[in-house]
Amino acid sequence: MIVLGIDPGTAAVGYGVVDSGGPGLRGIAHGCLTTSPDLSLPERLLLVHDGVAALVREHAPQVLAVERIYFQQNAQTAIAVGHARGVILLVAAEAGIPVVEATPNEVKQAVTGSGAADKRQVQRMVRTVLGLASDPRPDDAADALAVAIWAANTAGVASASPGAASILDRAAVAPMAAGPSPYDRAVRDALRAERGAAASDRTGGKGSGR
Repeated sequence: MIVLGIDPGTAAVGYGVVDSGGPGLRGIAHGCLTTSPDLSLPERLLLVHDGVAALVREHAPQVLAVERIYFQQNAQTAIAVGHARGVILLVAAEAGIPVVEATPNEVKQAVTGSGAADKRQVQRMVRTVLGLASDPRPDDAADALAVAIWAANTAGVASASPGAASILDRAAVAPMAAGPSPYDRAVRDALRAERGAAASDRTGGKGSGR
């Protein structure tokens, strides 16, 4: 299944495309669509619409995952993100693509194991889960890939083949058998490596001293 993750905004729209059709998740594309502050809001929203529509045509995703507005101290920022989200949802409706949504904390929790993870931690875990050669950049693209990973593994869309459903979907007719997925194992291994690196930093990389 191809999932298109979107981190919405009017100045910058992060996007990330992942494929959950194999034994693990595979990153297909990521990047950022930008608009000029010299343009009017309607013009910027039109560019967002056309850019996301072009991604839909290019990658033909079965699901579009978008970050939900959960909390913003800056009301102006929240309104701007809301405008972009509306345009992105319109693109999904025009293409007949189902939409799933998650708050930033839900995405961080699913991808890193902590809802309080910072952007660097999100980038490292996205790189690990997708097997990328380097951390995805810019931050908007990394966030979008994280949203796509969340959707593919947590939102009940990890498998769309007939007669199969996500293990998290207990209401499904034929839920998948229980057991850790490749994603679960990748997250577990990456968290273990993070803890090992932190312990090594505290001891200065030395052993027990025996």
